[in-house]
Amino acid sequence: MSDELWDEFHKAVNMTSRELQEWLSTQAADEESEEVPDRAGGPRGRRVLEILGKRRTDLTDDDAEVMSRVCEIVRSQHGPDGEPTAGGTDWRHGLMDIGHDPLKPS
Repeated sequence: MSDELWDEFHKAVNMTSRELQEWLSTQAADEESEEVPDRAGGPRGRRVLEILGKRRTDLTDDDAEVMSRVCEIVRSQHGPDGEPTAGGTDWRHGLMDIGHDPLKPS
């Protein structure tokens, strides 16, 4: 795993593990069903949460692929100046599902 990917991932994922877990749990709960807390959220969001809980030396090649994809997604949603492009609630929530809150101050 490169230092670049490690640094970019931790910059892109600007929500803490706790914030992400709470967000995924909130998003998964509705009136008819409630997810088991450690299964809440989509697969990519759960993977990001798992990666945040690992030490760098414990990361796998698969983890690196997920980290790279998350960085690509976040990068694609920001302009050349690094500022997020404007979007609606669904846009923000989609990014929060992978641990990036575009409205959170850096």
